[in-house]
Amino acid sequence: MLSRTADHLFWMARYMERAENTARMLNVSYETSLLPQSADMAEAGWRGLLSISELTPFFHKKHAEVNARNVMDFMVRDETNFSSIWCCLRAARENARAVRGSLTTEVWETQNQTWLEFNRLLKQGAFEQDPAEFFEWVKFRSHLSRGVTVGTMLMDEALHFLRIGTFLERADNTARLIDVKFHALTAGKDFFGPAGVAGPGAQPQEVDFYHWSAVLRSVSGFEIYRKVYRNVIRPEKVAELLVLRPDMPRSLAACMNEVQANLRLVANQQSAETIRRSGRLCSDLQYARIDEILATGLHAYLTQFLDRVNDLGAGIGRDFLVPVAA
Repeated sequence: MLSRTADHLFWMARYMERAENTARMLNVSYETSLLPQSADMAEAGWRGLLSISELTPFFHKKHAEVNARNVMDFMVRDETNFSSIWCCLRAARENARAVRGSLTTEVWETQNQTWLEFNRLLKQGAFEQDPAEFFEWVKFRSHLSRGVTVGTMLMDEALHFLRIGTFLERADNTARLIDVKFHALTAGKDFFGPAGVAGPGAQPQEVDFYHWSAVLRSVSGFEIYRKVYRNVIRPEKVAELLVLRPDMPRSLAACMNEVQANLRLVANQQSAETIRRSGRLCSDLQYARIDEILATGLHAYLTQFLDRVNDLGAGIGRDFLVPVAA
């Protein structure tokens, strides 16, 4: 496959996944903001969302105040914010158009219709009328795009590069979400005592139940948590589910297993080191224990994970995609 074609497929998938993840994070922040809380706590939640995407400096160049209205407008339809849903869906559609011949008719029409319908909904004021329903629509269109891709495309290199892009982006976003949300919800609280037992400074379970539930729902993990652990929501179990469980679709372990499997299917003469690093990352997740991660610091672990994912993305770009001009 031509590197330019692989590049468009890879980034089409990444931008579509990024749009979905942005919608998920906005939805959980919006629902959390409706809970009884102080103004400072509400503002901290929106600041955390900007921090996840590393957009805080850029946001302050355009808005003086951090509040629900400004942040959601910035993250949904700001045409100068390259991580906004508007920009992500546009970029996904443009990458799909560039490789129209490598996609099935169903995949292309899904991408094109999503972009056109998104703009129609914005013009009709659907976002202002019901933000939660609007975000659900974005998530649904991403699910549809992914399902049509797997259900109609030949299982060749084109599909493999789409899958690599999807799961690499998902791993990055999940790690950022865990890092910021855990820092915000456990600040000043000794949640993680010996062997993962809640420490003496932890708040009663009911105090933070809705916040932890919102974090789980942002990755479609609430029902999965109940099925796997069958007990009250505990921070250390949430961390284990989202980091180490290979059967949780949006966990770091599951994402990296998918990246590794698809990288092996497109391996070429210069990709051995990239595949080795991917395999090493998968192995570290497979044999890690959540109590050891928490003992050494979840933030430090996730920061290192993000560095390794970024390094892996650079390796994929170097080995398979269009070279970046110096």
